[in-house]
Amino acid sequence: MPHPRDVLTPDSLSMLRVIAETGSFAAAARSLGLVPSALTYRVRQMEEALDVLLFDRRSRQAQPTEAGQALLQEADRLLQDMDAVAHRVKRVATGWEPQLTVVADGVIHRRTLLDLVESFYGQQPPTRIKLVEGILSGTLETLTSGRADLAIGVSVQPNNSHSLQTRDLGDMTFCFAVAPHHPLAQATTPIDDETLLAHRLIVVADSGMREAASIGLLGGQDTLTVDSMPAKIEAQIRGLGCGFLPESMAAPYIEAGLLLVKDVTRPTRTIRLRYAWTPSVHTRPGRALQWWLEQLESPTTRHALLTHATPLPGSRMDAV
Repeated sequence: MPHPRDVLTPDSLSMLRVIAETGSFAAAARSLGLVPSALTYRVRQMEEALDVLLFDRRSRQAQPTEAGQALLQEADRLLQDMDAVAHRVKRVATGWEPQLTVVADGVIHRRTLLDLVESFYGQQPPTRIKLVEGILSGTLETLTSGRADLAIGVSVQPNNSHSLQTRDLGDMTFCFAVAPHHPLAQATTPIDDETLLAHRLIVVADSGMREAASIGLLGGQDTLTVDSMPAKIEAQIRGLGCGFLPESMAAPYIEAGLLLVKDVTRPTRTIRLRYAWTPSVHTRPGRALQWWLEQLESPTTRHALLTHATPLPGSRMDAV
């Protein structure tokens, strides 16, 4: 008995489509320039390999069975995929990477990031883009472990042993914010560390160390750990705790009255963010990585990645 892989060839799948469209083996044979017996033999080989009947031969018309219809649908998809692969291979030969993975820290503005993806696709490249979110050290770790080609929003200084190329993205300032109904909303300012220690802090899990991490965490302080910056903002809006937030991300919620900024005794925290990539030793970066690096050279693009904020879908901000 023939193996399905031996008979389910692009040629055979195209032949099935012609039989279905012409409605008979004889008409399909004429269209394909085959003798009817050769075409019938090839169909029977496919039926034996799959152990199904592909066409109902009880009438003059060659009607696909239910199994035949299913195979025809899959055949159309497979043939389209094969054409796409052939096109992709030709384009990759011109210097485009098959896939580019971009890891962006949770503080990076997602709308701007997706704007870049949209512009990239406008070039009609063969490169697939994979977006990954990182938090704190996890953003850099995703790059250095080889799981990403470009990291945007690196907040820790890379080790020299990583042999990375880095460029400044910009500075991000954090503010201390609470919900209007949180106990600290009525506290006398500036709020000192002793007062802060008595209240729960909302923290984000570091995607590298898998530990809680936050700007301004005090030893022994009660914490609520979440997995993303949007979740941290939502938790603070609900009054589940307090915490330091990027000013640009918190701005729309502050303007809407969902969060209040409170002065604290500790100095304002500003973090320098960078973008980084691993250079190739022997060749220039692929064309996809080159395109992204060119976009990041723009001060406007870097500013947009850091300073624009988008309301949380489904949050109380939607009602404002």
